Amino acid sequence: MSSSLKTLGIERLTVEERISLAEEIWDSLAEATPLTEARRLELDRRLEDHESNPDDVVPWETVKASIATRLER
Repeated sequence: MSSSLKTLGIERLTVEERISLAEEIWDSLAEATPLTEARRLELDRRLEDHESNPDDVVPWETVKASIATRLER
């Protein structure tokens, strides 16, 4: 465990408490990084596309296998 975790006392937390802390830190980063107009528009576009074509998806296992195949080249 890194010395900063020990300094902060994080090593004394349970796994569940560490996960909760990590989630809180992650959420705080989202708050500290405002969404630009361009990103908001892109997210809106993607959501609209998904809602218009809910069956146009690729299962995770297929994506994972495709990535593994590409990495093997």
